[in-house]
Amino acid sequence: MTLLKKKQKKQKPDATAHHTAAAPAALSGAEALAEAELQRKAKDHLWMHFARQSGMAAGEGVPIIVRGEGHHIYDSHGRKYIDGLSGLFVVQVGHGRERLAEAARKQAEELAFFPLWSYAHPKAIELADRLADYAPGDLNRVFFTTGGGEAVESAWKLAKQYWKLVGKPMKHKVISRSVAYHGTPQGALAITGIPGMKEMFEPLTPGGFRVPNTNYYRAEEMGFHGSLEEFGQWAANRIEEMILFEGPDTVAAVFLEPVQNSGGCFPPPPGYFQRVREICDQYDVLLVSDEVICAYGRLGEMFACTAFDYVPDIITSAKGLTSGYSPLGAMIVREKLYEPFTHGQTAFYHGYTFAGHPVSAAVALENLDIMEEEGILEHVRENSPKFRAALERLKDLPIVGDVRGEGYFFGIELVKNKETKETFSEDEAERLLRGFLSKALFEAGLYCRADDRGDPVIQLAPPLTIGPAEFDEIEGILRSVLTEASNRL
Repeated sequence: MTLLKKKQKKQKPDATAHHTAAAPAALSGAEALAEAELQRKAKDHLWMHFARQSGMAAGEGVPIIVRGEGHHIYDSHGRKYIDGLSGLFVVQVGHGRERLAEAARKQAEELAFFPLWSYAHPKAIELADRLADYAPGDLNRVFFTTGGGEAVESAWKLAKQYWKLVGKPMKHKVISRSVAYHGTPQGALAITGIPGMKEMFEPLTPGGFRVPNTNYYRAEEMGFHGSLEEFGQWAANRIEEMILFEGPDTVAAVFLEPVQNSGGCFPPPPGYFQRVREICDQYDVLLVSDEVICAYGRLGEMFACTAFDYVPDIITSAKGLTSGYSPLGAMIVREKLYEPFTHGQTAFYHGYTFAGHPVSAAVALENLDIMEEEGILEHVRENSPKFRAALERLKDLPIVGDVRGEGYFFGIELVKNKETKETFSEDEAERLLRGFLSKALFEAGLYCRADDRGDPVIQLAPPLTIGPAEFDEIEGILRSVLTEASNRL
């Protein structure tokens, strides 16, 4: 398939969300008072996301991150940590980029804000043009949001309205994969495939249905036995099976991440997305490539669908678009989805006050300039095999069952028994991840994600600027902490 461009168990809060702070470095009297005051204010007023608020009162309180530089972050005690997660899969070009801060300052002085509600401003126009050039095929139309969940929400709303406009009003259902995370708004949450994240908010938007994911390490548990290539066809065919079961005239779209995040970085088997594209074309279903994490260099391409050689109907993106220096998301769509809105009084009655914000758009353009000037995509493609090799050295540890991922996006699955692939019970995972690993990794100088949405994993997605020396440093910290974890079992 060509990518030619026209113009050329039960969910618990994320274990990264809160750690007990490491033993503090010595602070002066004034610094200690300031720290204590911040902790008091946080305890009294701050509601952290995806976090157990009871942790606020424990130990030294919440870690307070005060500064970032390159691939390091610093806490309020002056301790330095490797940012092994790019904040939250976001800071592609690293912390402390003066160019990005200056781009924001300059734009704020010129035009701090104006909405895209029937108006436009230069930076949004320039950024839309640039993203359309990067996107494959005829994905030429860019609808801005302020984040990834909003981009996913926008995609489902667009799909439903599109099918109504072209005379297929019953096409409203969406298919996604087991354990996949697609966001927290009511629509995006219905697409999300993690039951424990949804039950407290039910009833949700109706119409979300699940199929197996592409975790080949656990394929036999899904009932599959065979090669990786055969697994790709099997997993894709489960999408066809679900479309037929629900009825093709009722299914609007399939939402898939190029590499599934939740569960621990599941890459697609060879041929998987080509088969999915065939299925979607056969049954007139839209294919949405949810690239909120995977776009903008994370897998060595501006858009990850390019890395896996498929052309979706919609791309949803955010995070790395600005390297986190200002909030921004984008939904990019094919011409056929835009065409019905070019006639008469038809409008997409949907939008966000801060979508396409002038400052965010200016930062995004500067961020993309940096990525091109410094050859970030090429750097990721060249160094990804070295990153994988460093992490795979950990497979000699009895607790490490699998290492998987692509680009600068890897997961390490932890197991109780490597020979049988036996995983941990819910209580064991609780003690392992929150009782030890999350805190121990942080204290050892590595900020990353210890996650149990699915089987227990450690996820790594560092800034795209790091290289082999940092890979070895990360591997050394992981080896030390995981060795201790193994000894505790």
